[in-house]
Amino acid sequence: MNLDENYQLLERELAAGDPWQLDGNPFERERHAQMLRLSLADGFVMNALEVGCAAGAFTEKLAPHCERLTVVDVVPRAIDRASLRTKQWSHITWIVSDIEQFSRAERFDLIVVAEVLYYLRDVAEMRTAVSNLVSMLAPDGHLVFGSARDATCRGWGHAAGAETIIAMLSETLVEVERVQCQGESASEDCLLARFRNSAPSSLLLKNPS
Repeated sequence: MNLDENYQLLERELAAGDPWQLDGNPFERERHAQMLRLSLADGFVMNALEVGCAAGAFTEKLAPHCERLTVVDVVPRAIDRASLRTKQWSHITWIVSDIEQFSRAERFDLIVVAEVLYYLRDVAEMRTAVSNLVSMLAPDGHLVFGSARDATCRGWGHAAGAETIIAMLSETLVEVERVQCQGESASEDCLLARFRNSAPSSLLLKNPS
């Protein structure tokens, strides 16, 4: 499945009332509950980045616990829907961008990226995205990652999934905790992992503005 096909698929799915049943499915509710628990393991977050907001179901849960929240999605319809859902908060910055191209000079205390990276074209693009995200993570900051497993993602036509990307993240970050969420169907099988950036700030590459 190429990038254009993925984009068109996301556009079609976001036209639905509850894409991916993020509000109504018990598996998705549990997945979001675990993601939020991992995200708030250190308490209130000063500066967070969410990559891939879909229709804003998780954004709505995370926003009250952040001083500042930046949300990035490649699909404008996703930003439109999520920003409407969370319009009561004024501390959210919305950006339409490809995660491989998105960059900020600032560092984020928390980065959340779930069910996103397998939409990239191949493992090389996934590695580029992972490197980009790690470069924006503050020293001692945490990254929460979630994805369906490799086998499931490949069955959907994607290049790779959770195990592949967790291995990439583990090359530069320290894995702190891993959680498996399992639903009733075979495709409802997600790995979540929380990573910490233990590298001293002097060793981190400066991210271009």
